[in-house]
Amino acid sequence: MTTTAEWAANANSQRESAHQAIDQGVSVLKDNARSFARLSVAEKLGLLRTTMDRLAEVAEAWVRDGARAKGIPPDHGEEWLTGPNPTMRNLRLLVRTLEKVQSGQPILEESQIRTRPDGRVEARVFPGDAIDGALFSGFTVSQLMMPGLTAADARQKAAGFYQKKDPEGGVSLILGAGNVSSIPPMDALTKMIGEGMVCVVKMNPVNEWSGPHLERAFSPFIERGFLQVVYGGAEVGSHLVNHAAIDDIHITGSNHTHDMIVWGPPGEERARRIAANDPVLKKKITSELGNVSPVAIVPANYADSELEFIARNIGAMITNNGSFNCNAAKLLITAEGWPQKKALLDRIAAVLEATPTRLAYYPGAYSRYERLTQGREVQKIGQGDERRLPWTLIRNVDSTKKDDPIFSTEPFCAILSETTVPGTDPAEFIKNVTTFMNDTLWGTLNAMIVLPPALEASQSVGAELDKAILELRYGSVTINHWPGLVYGMVIPAWGGHPSATLANIQSGLGWVHNTNLLEGIEKTVLRGPLKVFPKPVWFADNRRVEAVGRRLFQMEHHPSWLKVPGIVLQALQG
Repeated sequence: MTTTAEWAANANSQRESAHQAIDQGVSVLKDNARSFARLSVAEKLGLLRTTMDRLAEVAEAWVRDGARAKGIPPDHGEEWLTGPNPTMRNLRLLVRTLEKVQSGQPILEESQIRTRPDGRVEARVFPGDAIDGALFSGFTVSQLMMPGLTAADARQKAAGFYQKKDPEGGVSLILGAGNVSSIPPMDALTKMIGEGMVCVVKMNPVNEWSGPHLERAFSPFIERGFLQVVYGGAEVGSHLVNHAAIDDIHITGSNHTHDMIVWGPPGEERARRIAANDPVLKKKITSELGNVSPVAIVPANYADSELEFIARNIGAMITNNGSFNCNAAKLLITAEGWPQKKALLDRIAAVLEATPTRLAYYPGAYSRYERLTQGREVQKIGQGDERRLPWTLIRNVDSTKKDDPIFSTEPFCAILSETTVPGTDPAEFIKNVTTFMNDTLWGTLNAMIVLPPALEASQSVGAELDKAILELRYGSVTINHWPGLVYGMVIPAWGGHPSATLANIQSGLGWVHNTNLLEGIEKTVLRGPLKVFPKPVWFADNRRVEAVGRRLFQMEHHPSWLKVPGIVLQALQG
C-alpha cells in the first residue's frame, strides 16, 4: 500500500494564508453559524441566485486558468465540463429544491418512487426535467434507499434540515480536492444548503489556482460571513482540523490522509486506537476517498460497432483529466475465454494512441506508476517524458492473486489494468464478478457493468444483474456508462457505499451533491444505452467539447428550450 507521504498533495502552496487571518475568518464564521442555519429559505434562494450570476462572470477565466494549469489547449473544452458546468448545475438544482421547500411542494412526486417486489424503495431522480430527458435520452438514475425505508419515509424525510426548528448550525471544514476544480465548491454547497453549516474551504495546493475564481463566484456567501476560502498545505490543514471552532470536517482525497486525521500516524498507537474505537479526531467527519474503479464486460457476441463504442467510452474514462479522477477506469474485467477480449483491448489501445498524452500534474504520479508497472506485462501507448506519462495497459493480471497491489492501490495516473474471472455464461459471470469486486478490490465508490440490451432484457441475466446491483458494495453502480456521469448530473448522491466504517474507510462515508436532499440513500444506480448518438461530449475525440460545454453552461444558468437546438447542432458535429 502507498504511504501517507506519497499520497499527500505535496505541491507547495503559492498563496498560503496566515494563521491569524485564518483564525479571524473562522471566528466570523462561528459568530454567523446560527444565523445562517436559521436564515429564511427566501434569503438562501437570493444568495444562490446571485452566486449563479457571479459564477457566469468568472467562468471564462476559470476555464482558461484550468487549461493552463493542466497543460491542455485553451480551447480544449474539458474544463467547462469539470469546473463551472457542474457547479452552476448544482446551484440551479438547489434553487429548484428550495423553491419547492418554500412553496410547500413535495421534493419527490409519487410517480418518482416505486417499491420493488423485494420491498426496497427506489426513487427516480434523473431525468430531473424534460430538458434533461431531451439532452440525455435513454439515461435514467435512481436512488436505492436503505432497507426498511418506506416510500412515505423517502418523501417525508427529504430536505430534513428544513423541518428542524431553530437549528444551531456549525462550522464545517472542507479539505478540498486537488484534481477537479468543481469539487470544493460543490462539497461546500452540500454542507451549506443541505445541512445548514457555514464553511471554510481549504484549497489543495495542486488546484489553488481556482480559489480566486471561487471567491469571486461565491462572494454573496463570503460577504455575509457564511463562507471563507483559505490556502495552504498540510500544516494549514492540521491547524484547521484541530481548531476549536471547527465542528465538522469533509475531506475529498486519500484514505491515507483521512486515517492520519482520524487515527493518527501509522504504528502501535494507531492500532490500539482502532481496536479500542478511540479515534484521535472527536469531530464528525465525512469523506470521498477514491477507488480502484472496475469496468466489467459481460460476455456476449458484440457487434463491431458496439465494441468500438465500448472502447471509446472506456478510453474517455482513462484519458479525461489525465486519469486523475477517482472514477477513472482502473481495472477492466472480462470473462475467461471470452473470444472478443483481444478485439476490445486492441480498440482501447487505438483510442489511446489517437489521444495526446497529458501533463502528469498530480503529486506522486510517477512513483505510483513505476511501482505498479514494474515487472508487469505492460503496453505503453503515446509519448512519455519527465512531464507526461504514457497511456499504459497492464495486461493479464491474475485475479486469483488477491493480494496483488493492482487490486488494492488506486493508480491515480494513466494506467488501466485488465484481468479475467470465470464465467462464460453471462449470468454466471455477473455473479462471479460481483463477488470479485466486493471481496477483492479496494474501494466502494463506483463500479460499471457493460452488457447488450438483449441480455439485460432476458429473464435469467436480468435477474442476476438486478441481484448484482443490490449486492455490490459501491455508492454508484452504472450500467454501460462512466460513473463520472453520476458526478456530473449532480442530482444523484455521490460518495462511497455506507458499509464503510471509520476503521475501514474504503471510499469514505457520507454523500455530496444529492440536490433533492434525500435521506436514507444506500446507492445510486445509473442506466444508459449500450451506444448513444450523437457522440458523447466526454469522448476524447469529440471535436466540439468547448462549444457544447459553453452552451451547456449557459443552459444551466438560464434553462430554455430555445437553447436545445444549438446544443444538439454542436453535438452532431462532434
